[in-house]
Amino acid sequence: MDFLTFRERMYPMGCFNINQVLLWEKDFDRNNLTRWCKKGLLEKLRNQYYAFPEYHQMPDFSRYVANRIYAPSYISLHSALSFYGMIPEEVVQLTSVTTLKTAKFNNPFGTFHYQNVKTNLFFGYEIKMMQNGRGLMFATPEKALLDLLYLNPYYKTEQDMEELRLDEDYMQSELNRVRLAEYLSRVDSKALEERVKTLLKVYDL
Repeated sequence: MDFLTFRERMYPMGCFNINQVLLWEKDFDRNNLTRWCKKGLLEKLRNQYYAFPEYHQMPDFSRYVANRIYAPSYISLHSALSFYGMIPEEVVQLTSVTTLKTAKFNNPFGTFHYQNVKTNLFFGYEIKMMQNGRGLMFATPEKALLDLLYLNPYYKTEQDMEELRLDEDYMQSELNRVRLAEYLSRVDSKALEERVKTLLKVYDL
């Protein structure tokens, strides 16, 4: 198979895995992928996952990669908090929550870190649409905050909460307290309830 035929078929998918290729062409020679990667025509994202280098020009594509290469997962924690303007830092690695085991991947589109939660805690996300119409699974602000405190229990004192440097205007005017309380009841963790109580005290909520 020539590359142009392959590209015409697979490019609209954004990123893809070998199984999707084989569904289209069952006799596809996997060595083509290695050869095309060496030539810079493709980029390997993780074992069996690939994308075309042209997608570096597309806004938010790295977030799409985060959703696709390790599923099910949704973007959360520091990456979501930064996206919503809740923390001042520009986050380098993309952080997600998954029901799979904790993992980390490095590829040309970035560094992708996934933290495991139990299946019953895999909620509180919504679909955000990219410019090209693809959907991203993204934590709500309230769930991103709970995920952070749940998965990082060393955040527990008032000083710890202050060091999060959460945007006070956002916390006062945009954080959905009702949704936060609803999510907190679903998690059903006394320890997390205490950490959230400390957080709300620090930010005068």
